[in-house]
Amino acid sequence: MYLSLLRASLLALLVCATGSFAQTFDTRAEAAYVFDQTTGTVLLAKNEDTPLPPASMSKLMTIYMTFEAIAEGHLLIDELLSVSSDAAAYAGSSMFLDTTDRVSVEDLLRGVIVLSGNDASAVLAEALSPDGTEAGFARMMTTRAQQMGMMNSSFANSNGWPAAGHRMSMEDLGILANRIITDYPTFYPLFAETEFAFDGRVPSNSRNRNPLLRLGIGADGLKTGHTEEAGYGLVGSAKQGDRRVIFVITGLETQEQRAEEAEKLVNWAFRQFAEKELARAGTRIANADIWMGQSPTVGLTFAQDTSLLVPILNQGDVTAEVVYQGPIEAPVAKGDELAELVINLEGLPEKRLPLVAETDVARGGFTTRMRTAALVLWEKFGPGTDAVDAAEGT
Repeated sequence: MYLSLLRASLLALLVCATGSFAQTFDTRAEAAYVFDQTTGTVLLAKNEDTPLPPASMSKLMTIYMTFEAIAEGHLLIDELLSVSSDAAAYAGSSMFLDTTDRVSVEDLLRGVIVLSGNDASAVLAEALSPDGTEAGFARMMTTRAQQMGMMNSSFANSNGWPAAGHRMSMEDLGILANRIITDYPTFYPLFAETEFAFDGRVPSNSRNRNPLLRLGIGADGLKTGHTEEAGYGLVGSAKQGDRRVIFVITGLETQEQRAEEAEKLVNWAFRQFAEKELARAGTRIANADIWMGQSPTVGLTFAQDTSLLVPILNQGDVTAEVVYQGPIEAPVAKGDELAELVINLEGLPEKRLPLVAETDVARGGFTTRMRTAALVLWEKFGPGTDAVDAAEGT
């Protein structure tokens, strides 16, 4: 009964406007990943798990690990770092450092985030590396990425300079962007800075290359990337109202195409979808069978208020199913994660939401266990012996 009521509520959420189904987005990008952070909903996935050259977008991993080192006390934000000849020799986008410089970690972070400085990234990498080399830091990056669930990423350097084996998937970049925003909110505003004129050097290179920051659409990060091999890419994020969207695109042919595609993606994600409350914390969604418990079932609920992202224009099909490995053996503690609510909404990837135990269920006593065992025998072999009565001693 509970599940049928839930399905009715899902259908009610969807009947929020008449008309055709929300328009899908046909991107020109070689690979793309669009994620609604607020509800945890993937809106678009194209070649999202394919490892590709990430260009400067991979600097986000160097940035994350620098934030992490500061938070853990291994590096100070105002600490001055020397510039090695290897770091100063990097071509491409640059902070224009030389070996006579001693630069604060804060300025180096701005140099990486705003100016996309390959040199600045290498300086940070050498400072964090266990052996003082960028190659050593790249190995750290690969290990840390795997620990964070980024299984389609491997690094050969700190900045995305073209190298064999230096690859990231768009989904991994989305995971990384989400972690930066979630784990280090005090540092995140650095990504919205539009200019950084370090020491007055090369004013023409002082502007942030993120094409969305000046458009007034809520964009506030994160990182562009470009090489001949990778094409033009962008890891971006925008917030409108209470919703935040993270997106990754790569393989565009020009800067203009990247800017157009990114703006269209942001507008599509916010205009075509709306967040709707699905159920409050503690609302019973279904019952799960319990094995050898004082109660034969336990209620399944959401641990917290749960919302669902739905297309604004939709009269499509929706299915909801509770999935668990059962029967579940007692004892069960209130709040134990026991099942998932699997929602399939036309036009969106499958959504899986965790369900937890509504109450404690203690393990049954001797009589309960004997009766349960007898019922299993009865179901397996049928009548012939009075198994249940025998188990109870009657």
